[in-house]
Amino acid sequence: MHQKGAIQIIEWEDLDKRKFYSLGVFMTLTTRATVYPASLIRTLLQVQKGKALYSGTFDAFCKILRAEGVRGLYRGFMVNTFTLISGQAYITTYEVVRNYVSHYSPSNTVKSVVAGGAASLVAQTITVPIDVVSQQLMMQGQGEHLTRFKAKPKRVLTTTKRRLTFGQSRDITVQIFAADGFRGFYRGYVASLLTYIPNSALWWPFYHFYAEKLSLLAPSECPHLILQALAGPMAAATASTITNPMDVVRARVQVEGRSSVVETFKQLLAEEGVWGMTKGLSARIISSTHTSVLIVVGYETLKRLSLRAELVESRHW
Repeated sequence: MHQKGAIQIIEWEDLDKRKFYSLGVFMTLTTRATVYPASLIRTLLQVQKGKALYSGTFDAFCKILRAEGVRGLYRGFMVNTFTLISGQAYITTYEVVRNYVSHYSPSNTVKSVVAGGAASLVAQTITVPIDVVSQQLMMQGQGEHLTRFKAKPKRVLTTTKRRLTFGQSRDITVQIFAADGFRGFYRGYVASLLTYIPNSALWWPFYHFYAEKLSLLAPSECPHLILQALAGPMAAATASTITNPMDVVRARVQVEGRSSVVETFKQLLAEEGVWGMTKGLSARIISSTHTSVLIVVGYETLKRLSLRAELVESRHW
C-alpha cells in the first residue's frame, strides 16, 4: 500500500517491453537533438586554454552562431546519433539491474546507486568511441587548433563557402585509427567511467530523494509528473557539480590525445588552479538540467504508456 502522495515507481516487471522499446528510440533521439548544442559548447569550453577563445557559455553560443549559423551548433551530431544504441542499453541495464538488486535489498537508494552505476558502465563502453569521433568533429571550425585531427572540408557547388559534411566523420575516424589504432577510439575511457559512473550512480538516488521530498511538500492532488520534472534538474545540478572535475579531465584526455588521467589532472591544476575544475560547469548544468527535465518527463511518460494494461487502473499519477 503506497503512502498518500508518495511517488509510485514503475518497475521493470510492470512494463510491456514491446511498447517500451519502440517508443524509447523516438524519445532518446528527440532528447539528444534538443541538448546537443549545450554539449558541444561544454566540450569547447573544457578543452580551451584559459579563456583563449570563449569567455563563457553565452559568448561561445553567440560566436558559433555568428560564424557558422545553427549548423555550427550541430557539428558531429550525425555521428552522435549512434549513441541511440547506448541509450537503449543504458535503459535496459538500469531497469534489469534494479530489478535484480531488489531481490537482495528493498532500499530504493541501494537499487538506484547500483543500477545507475552499472547502466553507465555498459553505456560508456558503447558511447566512448562515438564520443571520441563526435568530439573531434565538434572541434572543427573555431576550435580546430585544439585538436590533433583536421577534417577535410568539401566544397559546395552553389557557394564558395567551405562546409563540413557527414563524410568528415570518415576522415576523422581514419585519422584516429592511423595515429592510435583501435585504442584511439577508447581514449579517455577510464576518465569517462570515472565521470559518468559516479554521475549516474548519484543522479538516480538524488532524483528519487528530491521527488519524495517534493511530494511531501506539494498538495496531494499535484500530478507526480510535475514533481518528478522538478526533481530531475535538481538531481542533475547536484550530480554535475560533484563530478565536473573528472568531466573536464575526460574531455581533455579525449580531445588532446593524452594517455594519463592523473597527469592531465595535475597539469590542469598547475596551469589553471582549482577554478580550472569548474570549466564548462555552467554549460554542463544548463545541459544536464534541461536534459533531465526532458528525460524525466519523457522517460516517466514512456513508462506510463508502456505499463501493462492490467496495471493502468491501479496506479495514481
